[in-house]
Amino acid sequence: VQLQASGGGLVQAGGSLRLSCVASGRTRSTDSVAWFRQAPGMDRHFVAAIHRNGGRIAYSDSVKGRFTISRDNARMTVYLQMNSLRPEDTAVYYCAFGRSVISSNLGSESAYTYWGQGTQVTVSS
Repeated sequence: VQLQASGGGLVQAGGSLRLSCVASGRTRSTDSVAWFRQAPGMDRHFVAAIHRNGGRIAYSDSVKGRFTISRDNARMTVYLQMNSLRPEDTAVYYCAFGRSVISSNLGSESAYTYWGQGTQVTVSS
């Protein structure tokens, strides 16, 4: 499985971006999918995830109400719509796929097997 993330860029505070993550290879519609982000000098942190066929969708508190994760299984693509962006959202954003992710473990990096290369999001104040 290979993941290709795109859609990052430079945006002013209050603006919007939509990230995409296209999967190729032996992906399944039942894979859990997620976005994580890593700011400079910081650890990677959970942003949002969809468990398997969408039975549960989870967001970190910092993005809840501003970001929306979605998936298009026909296109093998996962999206992250980011609205009302803030300077503290600046980070490299990574998409991830996991085959046997437990619902209660959606926010854990170790639950995911496949990772994209990351796309830079920079929010100016």
